[in-house]
Amino acid sequence: MTGSETPPMATPRVAAGALFFDDEGRVLLVKPHYKDHWDIPGGYVEPGESPRAACIREVREELGLSIDLGPMLVIDWAPAPNEGDKLLFIFDAGTLSSEDQQQIILSDDELTEWRFIAGDGLDSFGPARLTRRIRTALIARVRKQAMYAEHGTARPGK
Repeated sequence: MTGSETPPMATPRVAAGALFFDDEGRVLLVKPHYKDHWDIPGGYVEPGESPRAACIREVREELGLSIDLGPMLVIDWAPAPNEGDKLLFIFDAGTLSSEDQQQIILSDDELTEWRFIAGDGLDSFGPARLTRRIRTALIARVRKQAMYAEHGTARPGK
């Protein structure tokens, strides 16, 4: 390598999602028509867009809600075999009142339904990597401290 060559660098895909809760502390999950499992509202970050801005945009597009996000709960390094390196951000979107829930309008071309799920019931709704990431976010929310994770699992010391 010469002085003008740059060493290889990771170019991860970046996505951001929101954790909404109901009055019972259950997590809002959505069912995309193009996935075999449920997910949290959110999606990929566009070029020049911050993860926070992407999350706000995706929630507006998917649920028809304009929100102010709370703190970041988790950043997860979660490479996928078909997609390569990925960095996934989860933000605290707070509690949706019953009035807020009535304002949800699902994106016609993306989501088919939504529901609130208790933390101990997540396993039957998504792949293990997603449920680990959500559970790590739940811990971060209780601790009021953002956490770093790999494959959804908090790393030691965090």
